[in-house]
Amino acid sequence: MTDLDHGKQIEDWSTEFDHTHPEYGARAPEIWDDLRERCPVAHSDVFGGIWLPTRHEDISAIANDPEHFSSRGAVVFAERPEDPAPVGFAPPITSDPPFHAIARRLLLPAFAPKAIAPWEAVTRTVCQQLLDDIMESKVDAEPLPIDGAIQYAQHIPVMVIADMLGVPKEDGDIFRGFIHRIIENPGGAEEVAEEDSFDFYLDNVIREHAEADEKRGDLVDFLLEIELDGNKLAPEHIRGTVALLLIAGIDTTWSAIGASLWHLASNPSDLQRLIDEPALIDFAVEEFLRFYAPVTMARLVEKDHEFAGCPMKRDDWMLLPFPAANRDPEVFEKADEFIIDRARNRHAAFGLGIHRCIGSNLARMELKVAIQEWIARIPEFELPETDGTRWSAGQIRGPRELPLIIP
Repeated sequence: MTDLDHGKQIEDWSTEFDHTHPEYGARAPEIWDDLRERCPVAHSDVFGGIWLPTRHEDISAIANDPEHFSSRGAVVFAERPEDPAPVGFAPPITSDPPFHAIARRLLLPAFAPKAIAPWEAVTRTVCQQLLDDIMESKVDAEPLPIDGAIQYAQHIPVMVIADMLGVPKEDGDIFRGFIHRIIENPGGAEEVAEEDSFDFYLDNVIREHAEADEKRGDLVDFLLEIELDGNKLAPEHIRGTVALLLIAGIDTTWSAIGASLWHLASNPSDLQRLIDEPALIDFAVEEFLRFYAPVTMARLVEKDHEFAGCPMKRDDWMLLPFPAANRDPEVFEKADEFIIDRARNRHAAFGLGIHRCIGSNLARMELKVAIQEWIARIPEFELPETDGTRWSAGQIRGPRELPLIIP
């Protein structure tokens, strides 16, 4: 199976898996559990050769071994990236040591807890406005059908990260189009005109900031001003980092919010506990992140070697499904159960190793606020009789359509 065929039913996920197949999005936890038992490091010929480990131990070992697994390819494509390590296309996520630590250190001040704290009020306002829009259609006691992903979850991180970067919030549909092409459908044959490309958009944003008479103090201005070894950052470094912040700052959080709403609609007892015991929210957020972790990163095999009994070749793709690691029963007690007040929860939702998500403070805050504001305004909601949720495939998993009913 060397070409993507999303109409074909996959018979054996241990040899034919395709993380962009719609069935993977719908059944991923079941697939991980099956592979963990019978083939913990699966292999497929799609994308020119790709591996999928499912045990926490293996995923952690790979994430912590940049010598054998390079980060220059963080997103799987049919073609291997031309951007050489250690910088890569989108530093620091595509950077290897020693440059990775330097690029990461530049961003730490912008995502420290004190820097993120002021954005909580902005996020609450965004959520409240979205909920106002949703509830405007509610008529007396008539049930209101809505889409929790399209009308709520997908907008929150767009509006927040757009403000942080200093780009138009109205460009949300453009951002989601980029995400679909890059993350959800990397094997697609869709041709894009230069003026509709991600690079073209980013270059315009950066140029407008650079030429502005007055600085706005946003993240793009921050990247234009900081220095590395006494020099301004290279244009490709700035563009790659803005691309990273847009993609990572939107798709992951949108997916986590949607999955959490889906869970609460599916499990009214957990919803009631959050309403009755609001202090549980911090535990609940961590369990949402563990149980519905959205992110799978990728690596490229750096040199021929054997790992876990598997003969790996240079430039083979390696997926790191952190959500699968979070459901490993060797690491988590009752790993297949959602426990809303789970106290010990060292999950891998934000990754493992040197590339642990730099935006974790922002993501946690947005998820917490989104859930708090939703249940304060909509304490009762449920799935329709037939669950029409559509889960995305690719390296970010979450509800793209989430039909809900407000009684």
